[in-house]
Parts: sequence; C-alpha cells; structure tokens
Amino acid sequence: MQRAAINGPAQPPFNAWRGTLAGASASFVGIGLARFAYTPLLPAIVSAHWFPAATAAYLGAANLGGYLAGALAGGWLARRFDAASVLRAMMLLATLAFAACSLPVSFLWFFVWRFASGLSGGALMVLAAPTILTHVTPARRGFTSGAIFSGVGLGIVASGTVVPLLLRQGLPRTWLGLAGISLLLTALAWHGWPKPANAAVHPASGRHHGLPRDYPAGALRSVYVEYALNAVGLVPHMVFLVDFVARGLGKGVDVGAQYWVLFGLGAMVGPLVSGHLADRSGFGPALRVAYVLQIAAVALPAVVSGPAALILSSFVVGAFVPGIVALMLGRVNELLAHHPAGQKGAWSAATTSFAVLQAVAAYGLSFLFAHNGGNYMVLFVIGAASLALALAVDLIASLRGSQAQPRT
Repeated sequence: MQRAAINGPAQPPFNAWRGTLAGASASFVGIGLARFAYTPLLPAIVSAHWFPAATAAYLGAANLGGYLAGALAGGWLARRFDAASVLRAMMLLATLAFAACSLPVSFLWFFVWRFASGLSGGALMVLAAPTILTHVTPARRGFTSGAIFSGVGLGIVASGTVVPLLLRQGLPRTWLGLAGISLLLTALAWHGWPKPANAAVHPASGRHHGLPRDYPAGALRSVYVEYALNAVGLVPHMVFLVDFVARGLGKGVDVGAQYWVLFGLGAMVGPLVSGHLADRSGFGPALRVAYVLQIAAVALPAVVSGPAALILSSFVVGAFVPGIVALMLGRVNELLAHHPAGQKGAWSAATTSFAVLQAVAAYGLSFLFAHNGGNYMVLFVIGAASLALALAVDLIASLRGSQAQPRT
C-alpha cells in the first residue's frame, strides 16, 4: 500500500486487441475513407456542378499534398505531444473535413479541407501502427501490423459500396454520412491507444549524430528507395484501373466499379496474409515474395485482358496496397531492433519517400497518358518495371549485407 502511494496508481496493462482495433480504425478513416472515398465521389461532384472536371481533379491532388505534409509533420507532433493525443486529434480532423466538404462554399474552401483530410491520413499512417507495435511481442508484430492496415481495405470496400448508397440521398448527405462513420470509428478507437506513461522512448528526429557502428544506415536507405519505387508500381491500378475497365475495355462504369470492389477486398485480406507470412519467414524474405507477386499482377493487364486475369490482377494489387505497408514497417523495425529510439523517425522517412514518389508518379503517369493517345498498356509496363527495380535494389542490398558480415 505504501509503495502504491509513493508511485501513484498503477497503470492498467495495455490491451493489444483494443490497440489493434484502434489502429485499424485509424487506417480505415485516414486512408480508406479520407483518400479513397473521393474516387467514387468524383463523378457525382462533377455531375452536381459543384466543380468542373478539371478543377475537381486538382482537389484529388490536394489530398496527396496533404498526405505528404502529414507524413512529415506526424513525427514532429509526436515529439511535442503524446502520440495518443495526436492520433485522436487527427481522426477528429478527418471527421471535421468530411463534414466541411458537405458545403460547396468555394474551390479554396474545398481545397483546404481536402488538404486537411490528406494531412490527417499521413499523420495517422506514420504514428498509428508504430505506437501500437511497440507494445506487441515481436512474434506477433507481423499479424498485428497486418490487422491494423486491413482497415485500409475496409475503407476501400466502403468507398465502393457505402458511398453509392449514400449518394442516393444527395451529395451533401453523403459527405455528412462519411463524417458520421468517421466519428463513430474515432469514438471506438478513443481509449484503445497506449497511455502516455506506457509509451516507449521518444522517437528520434530522423537525424543521427555519432551513429553506433552497428546502425544499419545503408540498409535503411535501400528500404526507403524500395518503398518509393513500390509506390510508383501501385499507381497504375490505384489511379487508372476503373477507367481502364470502363473506357479502355468498353465495359462501362458499373463493371469498372465491380473491379474496384475486388481491389478493396484484396486490400482487406492482403495485410493479414502478408503479416502472417512475415511472422513465419521474416520481413526480408516476405518483402521479396511481395515484389515478385506485384510485378506479375501489375504487368498482367498489359499481357492478358480477359476477366480472369483482371480479377486476379485487381485482387492481388489491391492486397499489396496496404500489405506492402505492413511489411515495410516490420522491415524497418526489424532493422532497428537494437535501436528502438530511431524506429518512428525511420518510418516517418520511409512514409515520406513513399508519399513523394506516389504523388510524382500520379502526376507523371497522368501526363504521359494524356500525351500518348490513351495507351494504358504503357502505364502497367512502367509500374511493373518500377517494382522489378525495387526487387533488384533489395537483392543487391541483401548481398552487400551478407558480404559485410564477418567471416568465421
């Protein structure tokens, strides 16, 4: 009793299942809805004459810019406030952005709130999973990471199913409906985050002075490059899949939406399967398997355009949109197992590299598509080539790492 009085009341133990649910809710709101719900909303926004088609496309770009800003700001905020408070604030910001978008006041108003929704998504991506995984045993981190990022897939499925149902009530009510879903998930996650007293050591700023000899700086740089190249490889499906099916193959918008739902279903199960594979084989080998599968799935539409090939391609690429995130986060933590203070800073750097190349690729491939006569095949070939380059970088880094180990 005297010891309790001196040290204060004991903190309750962290509930890993509630934490995982909180992380999945954050992924659902920040990425699944805040980013991907805009895809099925875009035609409705143009049809309702809220904004012209070209202007509405810039609003999509505002979200990507906000995502990059959030990835950069997430670590800075977590160093000045406890991570749980930042995570709650970001989920509330996403909710507020949905509600604000129900009012088409002006282009600037909409741009600011789409940027804010991207900012919340970037910060949630940087902070949510690392905050939870610090309190999970290493043997379960792959599965837990996969479960957290499965929220992205749930959000994509919701964007392809719930949004069309909400649109029957009108565009303003659709935005308010998304705000309601976001608020519900924010409340669900509110008490699932670790208490500040239980938090791990503060994350490093990303700058490392006087590095210890065993710090894997070269391996981390390779990971950043691979993650950025992987972002480029995902862009053809993320941006052009529905349009390719609807207009490129002449199947129509409804059939294109069906493939988008398949894409989302893949995103639901992909992180769980990836995490389970990583728990069994390690994150390095699991990443190489992921690269090989992505290369084949991204290149497939350029070779075969039948329904079976498109179903397989949509599902597999969708699986790795969040699946590669779970694997890459685990790989970063694996490399820094002896330097835990640097894990959040390194993950922030990796997320930033992904966000930058994803935005550049989205603009670059859109420009190429507009000037190459609408040739979709070139886009898929570029995506597959980028993934092949990521695999090559990983293999070279692995070879150098094995050669650098002392021989006995």
